[in-house]
Amino acid sequence: SLEAGEVATYNDIADEIGRPGSAQAVSNVLRRGSDLPWWRVLPSDGRLYRSHLPTQGPLLKSEGHHIDRERRLRPVDG
Repeated sequence: SLEAGEVATYNDIADEIGRPGSAQAVSNVLRRGSDLPWWRVLPSDGRLYRSHLPTQGPLLKSEGHHIDRERRLRPVDG
């Protein structure tokens, strides 16, 4: 389970559950699970999907992340 502010990739989660190469299946599960922290899971290149940005961006920003012009997650300098 991801804690507030912690992010992972779809591939990270697939590997963690013992299903390497199953990133798409992870995405499908997150899409259907209403109580899962889907906004904390990113593609392996770290770039938010354009279609997710309006919802995912503010959620990540509220947890201390910055989204750059290329839609990549960047930590906020503290």
